[in-house]
Amino acid sequence: MKHVPDATADRRFESDNTVDRVGVDGLLSELDEYAVEQALQIKEKSDNPEETKVTALCVGPEKAVDAVRKALQMGADEGILVSDEAIAGSDYVATSLVLAKAISKAGEERAVDLVICGMASTDAAGSVVPAMLAEQLNLPQVTFASVVETQGDQVRVKRDGDTATEVIGGTMPLVLSVTDQTGEARYPSFKGIMAAKKKPLETWSLSDLGVDAGDVGLSVAWTQVEDTTERPPRSAGEIVKDEDGSGATALTEFLASKKFI
Repeated sequence: MKHVPDATADRRFESDNTVDRVGVDGLLSELDEYAVEQALQIKEKSDNPEETKVTALCVGPEKAVDAVRKALQMGADEGILVSDEAIAGSDYVATSLVLAKAISKAGEERAVDLVICGMASTDAAGSVVPAMLAEQLNLPQVTFASVVETQGDQVRVKRDGDTATEVIGGTMPLVLSVTDQTGEARYPSFKGIMAAKKKPLETWSLSDLGVDAGDVGLSVAWTQVEDTTERPPRSAGEIVKDEDGSGATALTEFLASKKFI
């Protein structure tokens, strides 16, 4: 999951042109809520739900723990936050590396059968981390699922394209990404919010994962933002008055000039 700046708040960049993720309000990426929801549904429908564990994993600054707590409140069993100053400014490649190392470490205690991601984050909207994560973990990938069905170790999904809908099957373990068409994510109940306070939540650093700080961060990123320009303020709209009966003509000409009609 990803902790992203609140789209309704004042988002801004740091001096190095990376997104400010510390000095702004943040929240769990909406598209990742669908991934949490699908994980919970798969657990609830499994043959042994009490033996199935949903782990919420996030990489980000210390305040990103709020995103993990949101997943725990929704119903996840345990949470992990990977937070290290060296990670700041990492690109998709480094992010997928850190996530893969964290998943592998979590898998030392219990086998990881399914890694579920949102189709993209609501800030960068890259949509490439699930595929990179599958490569890092050496697992097959099934992406952009709009419908997810599981039976035993089998996964079947529907993926909607521009001209057709594909039905794809896979065998766990695998990496799965889901779209916002999979179903509305549940809201945390009061009971879930209270229960989340007692659930395990660990914080790991790069050293805990065995990742060299030189392999992550802005200095080794494959891409960098060189410059940004603030969006110009919206100009005042044009008011059409119909004092002499020409309002309809003026409005039609305006719409035609913008190719609206």
